[in-house]
Amino acid sequence: MNDISFDPRRIALEPDELAGRVIAITGPTSGIGRALALECARRGAEVLLLGRNVKKLEAVYDEIVALRRSDGSAVAEPLIAPLDLEKAVAGDYDAIATAIEKRWGRLDGLVHNAGLLGILSPIEHFDVPTWVKVMHVNVTAMFALTQVLLPALRASSDASVICTSSGVGRRGRAYWGAYSVSKFALEGFVQVLADELEKTSVRVNSVDPGRCRTPMRRQAYPSENPDTLPAPETIVDPFVALLGPRSRGVSGRAFSAQ
Repeated sequence: MNDISFDPRRIALEPDELAGRVIAITGPTSGIGRALALECARRGAEVLLLGRNVKKLEAVYDEIVALRRSDGSAVAEPLIAPLDLEKAVAGDYDAIATAIEKRWGRLDGLVHNAGLLGILSPIEHFDVPTWVKVMHVNVTAMFALTQVLLPALRASSDASVICTSSGVGRRGRAYWGAYSVSKFALEGFVQVLADELEKTSVRVNSVDPGRCRTPMRRQAYPSENPDTLPAPETIVDPFVALLGPRSRGVSGRAFSAQ
């Protein structure tokens, strides 16, 4: 049942909210992705880290294995899977699916967090190669990864796909160009896939994180004082709520984290 009153911001999370769940996160080496990976592990999930920079992936891996859960026990060891969404080919995506099948046989959560801002420019002057790159990473690669992982998601009895959106993907704003358009496409992707999976165990939603202290925010607003923004760690709970069991059946929705 798709409860229209459900609001992930109002869920009081349990320490073991994600116990036993397998969750893949793209872009987990900084900002929201890193904060979410740590929080998922802390709340009991086994985390698959998907990113292009192996050194940074290893740094997050080390952070996770050093964590302790609320009862003092160690967290589950994460898995690193290098994946460059800009350059990946079919075999790279297949390798991720094979690794998940061999280790777990299913996937309970997939968070599309990685993305490119590109440049802020009027459409009239927007650089075409940059447009193509942003649309590829933010839309086409997201589609390709979801498609190849759908069998693993279907193998779960309660799977959740989350696409990280943006306010400019819900209302267009001048000069946000390819990034804004890619996020509008993401919202459409969520609606289409959620409708297709309506009678399955897989739910699909989007989350707009809002203003947050991330590298992408700094790129978009270089003169902004980052100390005036909430830290990523403070806005990931709604993501966790949507990955957990209490959002079962809630699908095709566009949520805000703040």
